[in-house]
Amino acid sequence: MNNSIYKQTVANLDRLGLGQMKLHLDEVAELTSGGAVSFTEGLKKLTDYEVDFKESSSVHNTVRAAAFPFVRTLDDFDFDFQPSVNKSQMQEFCSLGFMENAENIVFLGSSGVGKTHLATSIGVSAAMHHNITYFIKCNDLLQQLKRAKRENRLDTRLRNLNRYKLLIIDEIGYLPIDKEDSNLFFQLIDMRYEKKSTIFTTNINFGDWDKVFYDAVVADAILNRILHHSHVVNITGDSYRLKDLVAKEKETEVCT
Repeated sequence: MNNSIYKQTVANLDRLGLGQMKLHLDEVAELTSGGAVSFTEGLKKLTDYEVDFKESSSVHNTVRAAAFPFVRTLDDFDFDFQPSVNKSQMQEFCSLGFMENAENIVFLGSSGVGKTHLATSIGVSAAMHHNITYFIKCNDLLQQLKRAKRENRLDTRLRNLNRYKLLIIDEIGYLPIDKEDSNLFFQLIDMRYEKKSTIFTTNINFGDWDKVFYDAVVADAILNRILHHSHVVNITGDSYRLKDLVAKEKETEVCT
């Protein structure tokens, strides 16, 4: 390739932000000049490098923006330890069909049984398929909504939360929810109802939600909207945390 043309090509790729095409230019130029591939094939190869890189970067950014507490997939989940969880059902959730129908998922079970792991795994799958996703603990969500209300920007915050194709609300019922919290939570659930999918994790049986949400009428309205188009996964079994603790204790015994 003519040296001046080569330099101008590199400069153009820089200006256009096509870093991967620039990086692989020499490699592809050698293939085309040697006759190993045609010009069109070489151009496709260069653009493939760029597309693959941008695709990977886009997925990484979407996953990072979701604010997951950790990034885990179903491959990391011990289904043998938690046999009450149907692996095929979880795989089906990760195919994201429930989102096409604006359905919800509720993971119900005691602390440590893997609810957050499973919810996050589905969320990671959604984010990797370019669905804007957001993970937040229930108490943090309510604090955000109360702060937004005090600052006269509640509508804006609710709209921002509603734009997520998948919202994951973790640990409902772990901390007290007062009357104001209940009303704010209802507004969000009502806004997303039959339009967007939400995943919930909770350790509170549905019959006790009126105690969690302060007002039985509000609790009933929230539950009706959550459960109307919903998959409920009731997880029974031992705590993963206790499992890990027992494993560590056994390791310590072996070492001593």
